[in-house]
Amino acid sequence: MVAEEHRISRVVLDTNVLVSALLFGGRLEPLVARWKSGALIPLFSRATFDEFRKVLSYPRFALTEPEIRVLIEEEVLPCAEVVEIGEDIRGVCRDPGDDIFLACAVAGNADAIVSGDQDLLDLAVFRGIPLVSVSDFLKEFRGQ
Repeated sequence: MVAEEHRISRVVLDTNVLVSALLFGGRLEPLVARWKSGALIPLFSRATFDEFRKVLSYPRFALTEPEIRVLIEEEVLPCAEVVEIGEDIRGVCRDPGDDIFLACAVAGNADAIVSGDQDLLDLAVFRGIPLVSVSDFLKEFRGQ
């Protein structure tokens, strides 16, 4: 996945990983630190971004519109790359709603999809792109 010592990783973070890293930190804090340092570029498509935005609005997070705007505009977008989907990928993942992450990864030439979602992780690899858990991804970074 990450072969060279100082290589920038282009990754798709599933929505739950992204939201957890931003709102709760903890063991996911290294992800945020990596994208803020430029060692990791989170990839988004319009569909993955729309899902991310929708999830941030869930009542359980109790975020106001200004707080959501700050998270998006100051914590995510300056470090992220938005890709255009050129190929409609459907029917690959057990959960059809997860196919958007596969399409984003293909369009963005991702090095990995980082997820906690078993429906995605069970694929293991999609078109040469590994699907890895957060802990496996962070272990790879620690090994550098």
